[in-house]
Amino acid sequence: MKQKLSKEERRELERKQELEEKILSKKREVVYKEMIKAQKASLREDKTAPNDVFISLQHINKIYPNRVQAVFDFNLDIKEREFIVFVGPSGCGKSTTLRMIAGLEEITGGDLYIDGEFANELEPKDRDTAMVFQSYALYPHMTVYDNMAFGLQMRHVPKPEIEERVKKAAEILQITEYLDRKPKALSGGQCQRVALGRAIVRNAKVFLMDEPLSNLDAKLRVQMRSEIVKLHNELGATTIYVTHDQIEAMTMASRIVVMNKGYIQQIGSPKVIYNHPANTFVATFIGSPAMNIIEGTFKKDHIELGDVVSIKVNKETIEAHNNFYKEEIEKANNRIEEIKHTLILYEETKENKKGEQPAIDIDAINAEVESDPEVIELRNSIAHYEDCLNNKEGHPILFGIRPEDIMEKTSAVLLKNPSDHMKLKVSIAELLGNEYYAHIDFLGKDVIAKVNAELNVEKDQILDLTFNLDKYCLFDKVNGRNIKPYKE
Repeated sequence: MKQKLSKEERRELERKQELEEKILSKKREVVYKEMIKAQKASLREDKTAPNDVFISLQHINKIYPNRVQAVFDFNLDIKEREFIVFVGPSGCGKSTTLRMIAGLEEITGGDLYIDGEFANELEPKDRDTAMVFQSYALYPHMTVYDNMAFGLQMRHVPKPEIEERVKKAAEILQITEYLDRKPKALSGGQCQRVALGRAIVRNAKVFLMDEPLSNLDAKLRVQMRSEIVKLHNELGATTIYVTHDQIEAMTMASRIVVMNKGYIQQIGSPKVIYNHPANTFVATFIGSPAMNIIEGTFKKDHIELGDVVSIKVNKETIEAHNNFYKEEIEKANNRIEEIKHTLILYEETKENKKGEQPAIDIDAINAEVESDPEVIELRNSIAHYEDCLNNKEGHPILFGIRPEDIMEKTSAVLLKNPSDHMKLKVSIAELLGNEYYAHIDFLGKDVIAKVNAELNVEKDQILDLTFNLDKYCLFDKVNGRNIKPYKE
């Protein structure tokens, strides 16, 4: 009996997966066709670049011929001389976006402007960008000088000018003594400097760097990070830098673009990204150790974290909480309408054998919409949001706090807004020179606190801890978004 039931469950799962794939295929097909159609139409229009930005990416999408979408509705304005870092896990679309800016990947939908010019159809050589790749891509049979000069020679730049540019770049990068060597005689850091020099001599408007330090060891990465920042400050070129290393992003960027699964998660300065993450993904991706996320209950005027601590919330937080859920309900309803419109568009593209468009069955479309896995999820989300607004008994919430904002009693005396003190046991104590990472068992979850090394923290020790309530975040449990986002 159990075996038969298991087979039925497998069949039901396969049926659902086939249905989901069918619906997703329909959506991808119509979206792809609409984007191609819009892109062709847009190329016939006169394009007007934004006046106050140097690079503008407007509703950029990337869909490959197999209908896999790598980048979704990417919007970003970059000012001249900015140092922008795209950061995110592998496969999030950051390198694809960079390559679209460089012209190495075609843009499926949206508009790209570089220095006031519509750049979608410009050849890579006409975009005035210089790219530094993850691999050095140096010609092994050429000297350092020839590697740096090669691009200029292909552009028929006069020889005296080439010599002047190469020598100047070599001085900036401190590789003058290596100009006569070949790449095999250089270290990894020196090869990376040559690759940077090859970009510098171009005198390009934009530097594009695709994980240029990932092949270097940890010590050399730290050194090269500071050198690239100094180089940026000296040259004043607009720079877009791609990395999966959040430390590189935090230390180098004037603004960070956090990406995940092809979507922008948040754009902001390193300080804003760190202190006011837009969602739990950003909160746990940026920061080492990551922000602690603790399940709690949001009640009328306070937050309860189990039976350990109760945190009073002010009127501003309550108002932000209510506005957040009202906006989420509106967005979810709008998304359902978009899905319905997409299916109608798909039906409108059909033709019968006579080449005629059949009548659209709205009832059938409504039924298909309601069976769409995304719509089912949206309906459940709306019910959750309404419950969060109306449930006076409280609802689940995610409480976020950075390790440095969980303080031991002696370090918390100067806090303006501390929580009640908590007696908690240390499960693991990691010494990092001037501080401990104290792992605390908090409601069955591993929570990390940064504690001064002078306290000599040990396993099983009881610490008297408090939260800095000027620094906590609140996230919705369903979608993970920050309920009280920071506005610059």
